[in-house]
Formats: sequence, structure tokens, C-alpha cells
Amino acid sequence: MADRGRPQPHQVQVHPNVHQQHRHDVGGIGGGVKSLLPQKGPSTGQVLAVVTLLPVTGTLLGLAALALVGSFIGLAVAAPLFVIFSPVLVPAAILVAGAVTAFLTSGAFGLTGLSSLTWVLNSFRQATGQEPLEYAKQRVQEGTVYVGEKTKQVGETIKSTAQEGVTTTTGRTA
Repeated sequence: MADRGRPQPHQVQVHPNVHQQHRHDVGGIGGGVKSLLPQKGPSTGQVLAVVTLLPVTGTLLGLAALALVGSFIGLAVAAPLFVIFSPVLVPAAILVAGAVTAFLTSGAFGLTGLSSLTWVLNSFRQATGQEPLEYAKQRVQEGTVYVGEKTKQVGETIKSTAQEGVTTTTGRTA
């Protein structure tokens, strides 16, 4: 009863698949290797592709080797020139690197600005449910109506104040 709380050891049994092993070894000693190879040979299209691509690949590899050798020869010839002209080349390289960095930075800032603007417009659309221009038109119309009402109220206030002033001045003289 005390053993129920402790984990019990597990047993794993491995049974080799004897039938599959015999099926692959039907050809004798080398039969196991034959099972790894495809049962039929390559198709005619595959043979033609290989025959066609071998010369092309060889030519391209030869050209790559020539380019590599040419690069090494050019480096061997140019290395002394780099040493001689280094007082001019180093500042020029720094200037070019700075210009490239500035160009890439301005592009990154431009993309960041555009993506920020897009995000703001999308969040505005989600918040108001309207396009920004439609929303602006609606707000301008509301503002115009408000200014018109306020102007009317101020005009009435001025008119009533003026009438009171006229009444008090005419009442004094009479």
C-alpha cells in the first residue's frame, strides 16, 4: 500500500521487425545495399538534363576561377597603390561611408514616418468610424453652426443692452 505514492519503473520492449529485414536481404549479401538504390534507372529527360548542364556548369566554374585569379592579380597590383594613396583614399572612403549611411538613415526615417502616418490614420478610422476628411468636414460644419449661434446670441445681447441704454437715456430726458 505504501508503494502507490511512489512512481513505478517502466519497462520498454523493443522488437526488431524481422520480416522487413529478410525482405530487403533477398538478393543475398549485397541485397541490403540494393534496397537503398532506386528500383528503376533515370528517365531520358533526366539524362538529357545532366548531359546538357554538365558543359554549362563546367564553363561557369571555369569563368568563376578566372575571375578569382583576376581578382588576386588585381589586388597584388593595387595593394602598393593603396599604400601610396592612402592619405587621399581613407578620407574619401570615410566620406563615401558617411554619405551612404546618411542616405540609408534618411530612407529609414522616411519609411518610419510613412508607417507612423498610416498607423495614425488607421487608428483614427477605427476610433471614429469615419474617414479623416469626412470627420474634418463634419467638425467644420459643427463649428460654423456654433459660431453662427454664438454671433446671434451676442447680437441679441448687444441689441437688448442698446435698447436698455436708449430707454434709460430717453427716460432721463423726458
